[in-house]
Amino acid sequence: VQLQASGGGLVQAGGSLRLSCLRSGSTLNPFAVGWFRQVPGKGREFVAAISRSGEETYYVDAVKGRFTISRDNARMMVDLQMNSLKPEDTAVYYCAALYTASITDIYTTRNNYHYWGQGTQVTVSS
Repeated sequence: VQLQASGGGLVQAGGSLRLSCLRSGSTLNPFAVGWFRQVPGKGREFVAAISRSGEETYYVDAVKGRFTISRDNARMMVDLQMNSLKPEDTAVYYCAALYTASITDIYTTRNNYHYWGQGTQVTVSS
């Protein structure tokens, strides 16, 4: 399973970016998906997760009300809409996927996930 994350870039504080995650050559529909982020010298931090159905979502407190995770199973993609960005959101963002029979479960722990994308850099300037 190969995941591709895209959409990162440089933005000023208060701006927005939309990250996308897709599975190369196939669908993400059988997978629960999460987004994580990492800054140099620190561990990979959970950001947001979504169930297979897309009905269940969960966010780390630091991004609640600013970030929205969604999935379009017809387009076979999972997006992370990031609004009101802050300099402390600067990180490499990774999407991750877990093959699961459950359409409602969400997963917030790094060790839950089996497959990872390559990461996309998000830089927020002050």
